[in-house]
Amino acid sequence: GAWEAVKRHFREMNRDIQTTPFTVVGVGDMSGDVFGNGMLLSRHIRLVAAFDHRHIFLDPNPDAARSFAERERMFRLPRSSWADYDASLISEGGGVFPRSAKLIPLSDQAKAVLGIDASVQQLTPNELMSAILRAPVDLLWNGGIGTYVKSERETHADVGDRANNALRVNGRELRCKVVGEGGNLGFTQLGRIEAALNGVLLNTDFIDNSAGVDTSDHEVNIKILLNDAVQRGELELEARNALLAQMTDEVEQLVLFDNYRQNQAISLMERMSAARLGSKQHFIRVLESQGLLDRQLEFLPSDAEFAERKSRGQGLTRPELSILLSYSKIVVFQQLLESDVPEDPYLSAELARYFPEPLRERFGEHMQRHRLRREIIATAVTNSTVNRMGATFMLRMQEDTGESPAEVAKAFTAAREILDARGMWAGIDALDLTVHESAQLDALMEIWTILRSMTRWLLNRPGGRPGIAGLVERFKPGMDRLRERLPEVLAPAVREQLLDDRARWLDLGFPVELAERIASLRVLASALDVIDVALESAVDVREVARVYSELGEGLHLTWLLEKIEELPVEGRWHAHARGVLRDELQAQQSVLVGQILAGGAEFEPSQRVARWLAADDASLRYTLNMFADMRSQRAMDYPMVQVAVRRLAQLAAAGGR
Repeated sequence: GAWEAVKRHFREMNRDIQTTPFTVVGVGDMSGDVFGNGMLLSRHIRLVAAFDHRHIFLDPNPDAARSFAERERMFRLPRSSWADYDASLISEGGGVFPRSAKLIPLSDQAKAVLGIDASVQQLTPNELMSAILRAPVDLLWNGGIGTYVKSERETHADVGDRANNALRVNGRELRCKVVGEGGNLGFTQLGRIEAALNGVLLNTDFIDNSAGVDTSDHEVNIKILLNDAVQRGELELEARNALLAQMTDEVEQLVLFDNYRQNQAISLMERMSAARLGSKQHFIRVLESQGLLDRQLEFLPSDAEFAERKSRGQGLTRPELSILLSYSKIVVFQQLLESDVPEDPYLSAELARYFPEPLRERFGEHMQRHRLRREIIATAVTNSTVNRMGATFMLRMQEDTGESPAEVAKAFTAAREILDARGMWAGIDALDLTVHESAQLDALMEIWTILRSMTRWLLNRPGGRPGIAGLVERFKPGMDRLRERLPEVLAPAVREQLLDDRARWLDLGFPVELAERIASLRVLASALDVIDVALESAVDVREVARVYSELGEGLHLTWLLEKIEELPVEGRWHAHARGVLRDELQAQQSVLVGQILAGGAEFEPSQRVARWLAADDASLRYTLNMFADMRSQRAMDYPMVQVAVRRLAQLAAAGGR
């Protein structure tokens, strides 16, 4: 799990951890399961320094291939220590030194790689270990036992680990690019936050180590499943054991997939954190009011600290976002477990996805009898929703629509299927190390934005909801048909913007099909409105889309929607107001489109809109003049937009004019 986080961090720097040599310092020894495994996950590691409770290892200029082979030998050697390292393989200026020594002499090479002042000739073991922790390297890999990093404002007594008081450093002193926490409690949370605020890439220990818990969960749940078959006499114990061994690699991939998603979620939340700081603060306040979170205990910012971060344009750090992600999953899981989500026919398919492929068909009936069936489904739906949409999404949708967590999860799932988001996500993931990480996150944000909009639309849709399968059946065919020849149904200005966006994604290295799909997302923000009108009026969805687009340009509704999106958000109610204005604008545009389609069937879509706009109607002229005057203003505020949307509603209520 920690290594998956490290790889994600290196992708953010557009570097391949599997092919690019990178420097590492660490805490632990090669016989240790965590440290040793970590140091064998890439043949390009240049381990320049490490220490454990017995020795300090220095290798200022290691040969990556030879040192990997030696680390591998030591890993297989029972109870090995750094003293077992072949001294002939250590580069000039290095060596293995006992921690019991009074002083350790420093070579020029060691001082250079550890960033120690050239005038220093020797250090005590504790001073040298502190220098190793502060080394200017690519990766600090913690696989040891103890707390080695705190914050400047904490005392050693606050940490509660007396054994490492003499060598412990502050987070702001770290000069590594990335931290991987293979061990637990290697940093205090305030130490992590301090390091993150000073540019170090790191999560938390419970995020970096989540794969271990995930693996154990899979192991236990698979054994429960297979034991049911054994007890029924359908499977021999030896065959069960052989089957468990055969599934090792696939379980590994399922676990890594979960951890990849989780790290990706934190990266996406980090990208949006400064702009959406208020939503994080509100989320914390709500959980506090419900007695579910203690921000002081979790070292989350106070309201005063939130205000200070906002004034500096600074969001939450990855360690803080890791806390929010974790709490969100805990809360959402419990909410879904207490709902009818585990019984939903569509969502129950998540049960099969949880298990390795060889079990899905052969033991399908046993899965339905699994005693933790509901918990597995609730966990899968929680992860699917929170990992893709972030920690605050579920709460925001509940507050905006008044719907339950279960209904939000169902609407999100329907939106995901209608949009075929999984296909786009897979395409973006396939670009790892091909395009820059920032471009991938930008693409993920485009999907996040439209899924949030679609989920909200489905939740606000009047009338009874036909369930996930019903929603997918109603809207997905229209969405697919729109995508097939989208540029042809757009007004010229919108089509030009679409083609510009497509070119931008292509320039970033996206393949043609994926570039086209990502570029289309902003245009498809109104797709559900278009499809709904098409179904209600029995008109081809492409024809409706053309009228919708032409009206958006002719009546300046595209411009008005852009102005709504630009409105500043100072808190929860501003965010809610902006969402309501967006929803109302699109709803009234749909009403007008339906009215235009109801007349002039003998004309082409663009001709219908042109005739409608050219009609001699006082109400329409008044609306156009109002919008023209607004467009001449330097800026739009909430009252102006409210007036504009209200005017549009009056126009629609008058039967179009």
